[in-house]
Amino acid sequence: MTDRVFQLIGSCNNFPWGQKGSKSLAARLCAKADKEFSPEDDKPYSELWFGDYPDFPARVLSTRELLSDVLDKNKETLLGKRVIEEELLYSGGKQTGQHLPYLPKILSIAKALPLQIHPDKYLAEKLHAEDPETFTDANHKPEIAIALTPFEVFAGFKPAQEIQALFTQIPDLRQFIPDSAQNSTNWDENSLRELVLTVLRATPETVKSVAAALQKADLSSMKKQTYIQDLLPRLQEQYSERDPATLVALLTMNYMTLLPGEALYIPADGIHAYLSGDIVECMARSNNVVNAGFCGPSEMNNLELFAKSLTFGEQNVEDLYLKYEEIGSSKTRVYNPPIREFRVLRTTLGGGDFEVLGQYDGPGVFIVTKGRGQFKADGKEFGLEEGSIYFVAPGVEVQFEASKDQELEVFTVVV
Repeated sequence: MTDRVFQLIGSCNNFPWGQKGSKSLAARLCAKADKEFSPEDDKPYSELWFGDYPDFPARVLSTRELLSDVLDKNKETLLGKRVIEEELLYSGGKQTGQHLPYLPKILSIAKALPLQIHPDKYLAEKLHAEDPETFTDANHKPEIAIALTPFEVFAGFKPAQEIQALFTQIPDLRQFIPDSAQNSTNWDENSLRELVLTVLRATPETVKSVAAALQKADLSSMKKQTYIQDLLPRLQEQYSERDPATLVALLTMNYMTLLPGEALYIPADGIHAYLSGDIVECMARSNNVVNAGFCGPSEMNNLELFAKSLTFGEQNVEDLYLKYEEIGSSKTRVYNPPIREFRVLRTTLGGGDFEVLGQYDGPGVFIVTKGRGQFKADGKEFGLEEGSIYFVAPGVEVQFEASKDQELEVFTVVV
């Protein structure tokens, strides 16, 4: 008989924007569960993945078998009817229900991630067919980020009137205004698209001189923009004073700081660049990305493709937060993005408290980010500590209980 609940270990990767050594929460959580993994002090540890995607796959703790192989051999029991029949995945022009429809991660961010978007399903299919080595699947990649520590991020575009005010009132920025918007009082999507592409194409010398002028500009009349001059030296130090992504992020995108428990939703084709902090991240099962800055030349993608793919819906900062609902005893928050593939539950318990999560139609994966305790599921009892990761099959009820002297925080991803 196939176990319907079993412990996993994840994979930790080493992108240069990650926190180093044991400062990385991703590395610390990985090491707690996987005794064969030991972080090195001078090495960055950026992400802990614990899904079945092949790049950095999860494995069953007891056997080291790939989670993807276990799921493949036990689809009906472990993936369930809904995932298989509703076909929540998309790959190469066809739907498929052979994998987890989501990809969960822990990120530990020391400096800005690449300025990026994730292709929608139509573009992902096209890019995967043309360049399968770079775009390794044909699925879209909407995602959510839930802060574990204070989390800084650039996400979405500022309202057009704020962007227009910056570029028209600061003389050195006027060179980037497209001809189509020179005499317009209301910039449209095409104007903004052309503006962003023009900035991204700027020569290194132009970026450097404009950034210097921006640092000296009088922003006192634009109180929402005063953070620009605080962040500019920091971004230049992290990458380069000649990187045009610095200007795009500071001048056209919303800057946000999320507190622990607050969440953000990034739709497919939504521009973003994470800056600092530790987060739980979950996305539709994909690893496609188009980069336009805050990265080395080898990681850069086509700038025209990047600009063409951008979604320019105006968003105030308040509209970017993903609201949550509380269920049951209010010990569990539900973050429910407007997509079919997943939702994320955050359960927080005081010493000795317990919480029951009901049965779900699809597979679940959870990780303990704080504390110690135990849980009951499928007629068995399991111990929990920071870093514990478990797979739970469809239709299995889970009861969490915190140790008497410990708080317990668990994030569960479900269909």
